[in-house]
Amino acid sequence: MLPPNSYFVCTTPRSGSTLLCETLARTGLAGRPNEWFEALRATDTRRQPRQYFDEIPPDIEELLPIVTEEPQPELARAGTYLDYLDWVATEGTTPNGVFGAKIMWGHVHDLAGRLRELRSADAQTDVAVFRDAFPRARFVRIVRTQKIEQAVSLWKAIQTQHWRAGANQERTRREPVYHEWAIATLARQLFDHERRWTEFFDQLGAEPLTISYDDIVGDLRGTVVAVLEHLGVAVPEALEVRPLLRRQADERSQEWVRRFVADNRAGHAAAA
Repeated sequence: MLPPNSYFVCTTPRSGSTLLCETLARTGLAGRPNEWFEALRATDTRRQPRQYFDEIPPDIEELLPIVTEEPQPELARAGTYLDYLDWVATEGTTPNGVFGAKIMWGHVHDLAGRLRELRSADAQTDVAVFRDAFPRARFVRIVRTQKIEQAVSLWKAIQTQHWRAGANQERTRREPVYHEWAIATLARQLFDHERRWTEFFDQLGAEPLTISYDDIVGDLRGTVVAVLEHLGVAVPEALEVRPLLRRQADERSQEWVRRFVADNRAGHAAAA
């Protein structure tokens, strides 16, 4: 289904994963770890802004854009999901035989569901389906410990639909609006998804290479080397690491974090 030397970058949104994965792809040695499995099973499209929340208060709903999107063309053209996986294997593999993919926790259940349909094994857990489908896969886990900063970044991106920043990525977009409830809700979701990743690896019996957001931002080359070594790929002495992206955190992000912390301190004080 996938090449023997395959790996998954397992993470949550706004963790630095795009910077790392695009840099890994540019080495030509670590596959092309794109989000091959981000399309939701029900729609074959990416998650809509409203789908980040279970319940949406009216003042939140008006801040969330409606994104018009066609089903992922490769999925639409594929006769079966197995055909799509064959396409993914080709596109995501570099000439040295390494395949890479990035996957958020929010995509695991949908991917397992698609794989379960291929195998007619409804009773299997998601972990068991994953183990059977990718028995030799390696895992890289990215964790961002500062969850309020991560939630602020996610809330801004959901509103603006501006997910990456690079030399040619700036464009006119709607101005994001601070909202304490939205940030708190997303922070709880991020904590929950981290916990679920931990449970996933425990049940799978796998030991991922764990990388922090600070590792990526502070030592990108060293982080890329660590991933290559984890994959058993020889690291060229002249390996060049040239990121195309820059950090999106700005003064507004920092101000929102300070404001959120102050709001919550005030709330706790009032409740005491």
